Amino acid sequence: MAGKKLTPTVRKLRRAMTDAERLLWSSLRSRQLAGHKFVCQYPIGNAVADFACRGAKLVVELDGGQHAGAAEADAERTHMIEAYGYTVIRFWNGDVMGNLDGVLESILDHLKIASNG
Repeated sequence: MAGKKLTPTVRKLRRAMTDAERLLWSSLRSRQLAGHKFVCQYPIGNAVADFACRGAKLVVELDGGQHAGAAEADAERTHMIEAYGYTVIRFWNGDVMGNLDGVLESILDHLKIASNG
């Protein structure tokens, strides 16, 4: 199973979260966002999602400066995660740092769509 192989990577990623990931996680953890349970650094297939709401099949990915030239790789990764039935939404780190409320509102909107769909 891919998830077991990714365990060391997941642990490393959890310890090395970016400031934006930490900030968003502080608002998603412990069912703080409308009671939805999120997990961080969650293995899906051969990828590790930044944040996932397994119940709503929603993945939230944060992109920093390192992603500026990685559009093709991000698209492949998104496609792979979507093959497992998840919807993937992406935000720039700067959006999280400068407009956390707007990011959370957007995530809530996607959760409402997932709940009704």
